[in-house]
Amino acid sequence: MNDLIESIQNFFRRFRRTPAFTGFILFLIAILLNMTIQGPASFFSPTSLNTLFSKNSPLIMTAMAQGLLLITGTLDISIGIQLALVNVIAIMLPQQFGVPVIAGWIAGILAAMLISAVCGFLVSVLRLPDLLASFSLMYVIQGINVLIMPTPQGKVPEAYYKAYDSLLGGFLPVSALILFLVFMLWVFIKRIRFGKHIYAVGISPRNAFAAGINPTKTKMYAFLIKGFIVGIAGICLTLMTASGNPLQAQDYGMRSIAACIIGGLGFGGWGSLSCAFFGAFFWVLIQNSVYFLFTQLLVRLIPGFQATSYWQNLISDIIIFLGLMMTIVTSKGQREALKRAIVSQFKRGEKVDG
Repeated sequence: MNDLIESIQNFFRRFRRTPAFTGFILFLIAILLNMTIQGPASFFSPTSLNTLFSKNSPLIMTAMAQGLLLITGTLDISIGIQLALVNVIAIMLPQQFGVPVIAGWIAGILAAMLISAVCGFLVSVLRLPDLLASFSLMYVIQGINVLIMPTPQGKVPEAYYKAYDSLLGGFLPVSALILFLVFMLWVFIKRIRFGKHIYAVGISPRNAFAAGINPTKTKMYAFLIKGFIVGIAGICLTLMTASGNPLQAQDYGMRSIAACIIGGLGFGGWGSLSCAFFGAFFWVLIQNSVYFLFTQLLVRLIPGFQATSYWQNLISDIIIFLGLMMTIVTSKGQREALKRAIVSQFKRGEKVDG
């Protein structure tokens, strides 16, 4: 029993020094806030969790895709409109050409990977600033989307979107399972050589090149994997909306970056996709709790209470901003502590635990 307690304490001490710790704490705070407002039984009911996952999995996966690029030392703010590209292709191919629905989905995922490869080429090969390149590409993709689908239209067969919005075994949301599989992809990547390469390139491309790592190739692969995850997120968005819209999800680019930072992920070799997951879920849960606060709890406590959605957005954005400030302060402290520990160990001639 004592060994178990000691192991848990050691794990907690190690986890406390990781970048994901602050995002995890914010994630727990957001869960407690939702439990307080909705009640544990209501919040943890299968129906409530299914709604939470099915409506927000596209954003969470987008944050994870963006996190992969941030670790590599780059970013892509056109990532949101890329989801819309997947959406219009997945809708229009079956509608206009009669191809199978699954074939339309595969084409949408391949399109996301192709656009990601173009962005990766501009950033890693042509050495254009990633912010400028992806910002310009955002309007190019927007034009392509409108050419393919001039106005919102189309529909998804009922069997597909009902399957996405269902529970496996009566308790496990299908959308949560998809999210889990995407996260398992990251677990696999982190354990292979490529996972070490993206961290090395993110920290210092010059030093990585000196160590025999090709930074250009590594960034291109990172963009391709990002495109695959965005493709999956785009299919989930299509199933969630059950229709096509060429201009939806444009704000996902900046929201995904903000979610990564809230979760403790830094630019260039600092953090993991766990940070993106916790940060995105904190964002989602705060908005969820504020919504229930204004539409249910305050309505019951204050007869005749009414508030516009602007007040909901204001309160949720203030809480998210405070979470962002907390993450920035704690991440800075973690980095400084890590530097001091490394310097101290080198001075004593000890092996650095990495």
